[in-house]
Amino acid sequence: METMKFALITHVKHSIKDSQYYGYAPYVYEMNLWFKKVNYVKIVAPLSDQLPTDIDTVYKHSNIVFNPIPSFHLKDWKSRIRTIVVLPKIFYQIYKAMQWADHIHLRCPGNIGLLAALVQILFPNKPKTAKYAGNWDPNSKQPWSYRLQKWILNNTFLTKNMQVLVYGNWPNQSNNIKPFFTATYHENEIINMLPRVLTEPLQFIFVGTLTANKRPLICVEVIHLLKQKGYLVQLELYGEGYERHHIENYILDNHLQNEVILKGNVSKETLKKAYQKSHFLLFFSKSEGWPKSVSEAMFWGCVPVTTPVSCVPFMLGYGSRGTLVNADRAEIINAIENYLNNPERYQEHAQNAMEWSQQFTLEKFEAAIEKLV
Repeated sequence: METMKFALITHVKHSIKDSQYYGYAPYVYEMNLWFKKVNYVKIVAPLSDQLPTDIDTVYKHSNIVFNPIPSFHLKDWKSRIRTIVVLPKIFYQIYKAMQWADHIHLRCPGNIGLLAALVQILFPNKPKTAKYAGNWDPNSKQPWSYRLQKWILNNTFLTKNMQVLVYGNWPNQSNNIKPFFTATYHENEIINMLPRVLTEPLQFIFVGTLTANKRPLICVEVIHLLKQKGYLVQLELYGEGYERHHIENYILDNHLQNEVILKGNVSKETLKKAYQKSHFLLFFSKSEGWPKSVSEAMFWGCVPVTTPVSCVPFMLGYGSRGTLVNADRAEIINAIENYLNNPERYQEHAQNAMEWSQQFTLEKFEAAIEKLV
């Protein structure tokens, strides 16, 4: 067996505990699959001085070398000056890791991903992969740095020997681009489930960070409007973020303590049970890659009502496995009431959602990764 040296360059912030490295759990779970077939790993990434949190998990590999680099942004002049100072060190660390590696793996989009996309041009003969976890839609509005790294990765003159894994199947892409997917559950977790009956109280769920991009407050406002129309409803929100304070105030101001419950960050098993009892996922994000909350909800027959961002229309079968809406309260209410007035349609969409999402298991995901390394 040949020795494989694998270099990972990522913007994900890491922490260290008991000489082991931790990162955001869904990302680390995936990287552990990449690491299974390699002998040595070198990670170039930011390292925090804080301890791991409940949403972090540990890398599983016996030969990991971690090369810390500063994180950076360009939001103000002070940060821009600091960035100019630290850029040479970051470029050097990325270059040395790529020079060392047999296989180069980039995590994009992000500022570190952009630098790595530039440095990889110097290694045209080395096998490379890039996971573009954001929105690859060529027509979407995105920051210039995202558009630039997409252009570099898609350009076969600048970027050679590279497979760029993107969510969705987009027209007019180069041979570098490979439609991909992600997964959360194992095959042995699939259970025989019938679509739920639409009986009150109607159970709604939101899963994601409580940030302006995810627009969780719209979910709460929708529940408020449904309550005013006389429906018995309950919404559980899973995740944390700076919008929590606004949501808590809205709940108190509108007496929704019985209808809206903030659950915070929970374990995978707790979240799985929440999906299994919910009728609808409410998800009105502005920007996504492959939103796991959508595919996870579908896996358990929880029907998504969601914005048509990134590859979500493809995931929902363009309306055969859920409903695509704009982030408009009246439109969302109308979509939900259409289901309530057509329970057979709800049952059909729930069944379609389960059948589609349950194709994408961790076993299939791991097999697809093995072909890339």
